[in-house]
Amino acid sequence: MTTSALQPARGVGRWWTYQRERFPLVAHVPLIAAFSGAAVCFSAMLRGPGSVVAASSLVVAFATALLFFFQLRVADELKDAEDDARYRPYRPVPRGLVTLRELSMLGATGAAIQLALALWLTPRLVPLLLLVWAYMALMTREFFAREWLRKRPVVVILTHMPVMPLIDLYASACDWMPAGAPMAAGLRWFLIASFFNGVVVEVGRKIRAPEREEHGVETYTALWGARRAIATWLAAMSVALLCATAAAREIGAGALTIAVLGGIWLLAGVAGAAFVARPTVSRARWIEPLAGSWTLAMYIVVGILPLLLRR
Repeated sequence: MTTSALQPARGVGRWWTYQRERFPLVAHVPLIAAFSGAAVCFSAMLRGPGSVVAASSLVVAFATALLFFFQLRVADELKDAEDDARYRPYRPVPRGLVTLRELSMLGATGAAIQLALALWLTPRLVPLLLLVWAYMALMTREFFAREWLRKRPVVVILTHMPVMPLIDLYASACDWMPAGAPMAAGLRWFLIASFFNGVVVEVGRKIRAPEREEHGVETYTALWGARRAIATWLAAMSVALLCATAAAREIGAGALTIAVLGGIWLLAGVAGAAFVARPTVSRARWIEPLAGSWTLAMYIVVGILPLLLRR
């Protein structure tokens, strides 16, 4: 590789390429809008029938959550830089499209925007914002136990997934903190469901057919085999279904949640069984979209649709 090839690319177009490859907005924006909007709406419904969902709360929750997830992408780029350079030179950072310094500066700019939004909505959000940042910083440093964690993929999931309910907690706080209300007890089921939704997405995106496995890329099918990976994926989805149903019952939407999510769970079971029986590329392609559809549906059916049906 020549010296010129190692120089960072120039121009605005490279950032469009980066987002398309590593943070595709067309996929992330709808999911994060449902994620953050559901947290705000669910919190408002827990506060009582007369509670109003403020547009400012929805905007701040969405913008802050979008930036949180971008910062998580930056954190991944930082902690995986050595492995990416060795095993995945086709990715944007190793091939010189963008630099880690540029990504870090964008992440820091996002943090400044998040802080400004929190101060604008209510300064009471700032300690919770700091908590999410602190946890993300620990994730970036792999909790100062990188080598130990690399040998224990289950522990990695258990230590990394709490960031999902933390972000969801922040999004919900964009409703109950400005309203001067305490956090509703019923929110706990929503947050636990968020944790297991994170597991569903994380495991689902790393289930691959044998011919699509890459050297140096740890997938759950490579670590555990197809049967165990699918069993873990479906188990996480099952627990998420139970918690989502418990959360929905707090607002009288339990039956609706079981009907919608139960249907997706059955589809996931069929797709998972088919993949275990014959782990081909065509069958593996169903897993990640089903994980995304599950997550999107859960947030809509628990947090957004019940509010719309009340009107």
